[in-house]
Amino acid sequence: MDNDFPYRYKIEVDKATRAKEPKQTAVIDQTGCTGCEACIAFCPVDCIEIVPGPEHPDFMKLVEVDLARCIGCQLCARYCPWETIDMWPYEEGLEMAPRLTIRSLVYDYDPEQMHESAESRS
Repeated sequence: MDNDFPYRYKIEVDKATRAKEPKQTAVIDQTGCTGCEACIAFCPVDCIEIVPGPEHPDFMKLVEVDLARCIGCQLCARYCPWETIDMWPYEEGLEMAPRLTIRSLVYDYDPEQMHESAESRS
């Protein structure tokens, strides 16, 4: 992973890395995510992970895009039945992801920052 990636920590998963940086990346607004997992079925590179929900971790699950593996294909955004996945230019998507993320298992976002961002959109 590049040293200039904007997060301090990324959980390493046993999945293939992408060959080059995409023009755009998918970012999920987790405040609208129902955890239906429809996007997972369409992702050709398996870069969408299931994340325990903020209030009831076992019942209200969310999904999160692993930005280091997303290839920007747009399939998840196209087929999300709740329209909570947006495509962003790559650099802008890296900046937006922590603001739209309630809970992350892939990246070491500051939990307080995530919580405050989620409350400000409610």
